[in-house]
Amino acid sequence: MGDLILTTYDWVPPPPRGFVRDLRIRWALEEADLPYRVESTPFRDRKAEHFAHQPFGQVPWLTDGDLSIFESGAILLHLGELSDRLMPADRRGRSEAKEWLFAALASVEAASQPWSFFMFSGNTDETPMRKFFDDFLHQHRLKHMETVLAEREWLAGSFSIADILMADVLRLVDRFDGLAAYPACRAYVARATARPAFVKAHADQMAHFAAAD
Repeated sequence: MGDLILTTYDWVPPPPRGFVRDLRIRWALEEADLPYRVESTPFRDRKAEHFAHQPFGQVPWLTDGDLSIFESGAILLHLGELSDRLMPADRRGRSEAKEWLFAALASVEAASQPWSFFMFSGNTDETPMRKFFDDFLHQHRLKHMETVLAEREWLAGSFSIADILMADVLRLVDRFDGLAAYPACRAYVARATARPAFVKAHADQMAHFAAAD
């Protein structure tokens, strides 16, 4: 393992603060007690070096020695390989953590992200597209997550990278009261975000962006 450097934007407007995806990586690094530092890349003027690390001009990316890794799920997998605090030690547990990590991205966030765009816009018009995303998120994703989370504390037995990602995805839904009908999902988010590593990561992200105002 080389020096771990987490790169995020130098500034973002207030609405997304606390939800920029470098938070997932900060959280994992704090859970694992891995030493790291944070560097910034411009939000407004994204240059070629930024796109060399993150081809879509997004954040975060993580530098580990001569490795540069983008996409929060890939970074979490990388960190999971570095610390047994982030992945179960047994083969079955590791497999479950990985499958739930991908489920958070490909199944739950794929449904919640377009839904959240409508919520951020403040447009409450009941258009056919809005109804489609509402139904898809609630009937095909949250209903099933409620069943899963009613039966377990954490997704892969012990707390893992899967919980960092899933809780962060559901946390954005909860921001807009989308978990009101799902008490197990809401309780899961509450216990995940009560962890000291999340509290510190969230405070650090908020302070990082506020310092650039």
